[in-house]
Amino acid sequence: MRIAFDRETCIGMFQCVVEYDAFERDEDAGKAVLVDGEETDDGMVTLDVAADEELDAKFAARTCPVDAITVYDDEGEQLVP
Repeated sequence: MRIAFDRETCIGMFQCVVEYDAFERDEDAGKAVLVDGEETDDGMVTLDVAADEELDAKFAARTCPVDAITVYDDEGEQLVP
């Protein structure tokens, strides 16, 4: 599973931080940060999700009020949102 995070879209509600430990608060920028993620050419930040963290990643994506987080399965199919 892979998670993609659009930091530009993030509005800093930090609900993802509560749901998934891979996210942290960046109080200075007023946005979340996907720790250890890799930035892609399109400005997204992606991270492979460990099997035991898949549910947390899905909850983080579901709680994001602006859909800045997308979860994909191993075949690349979008799961959330």
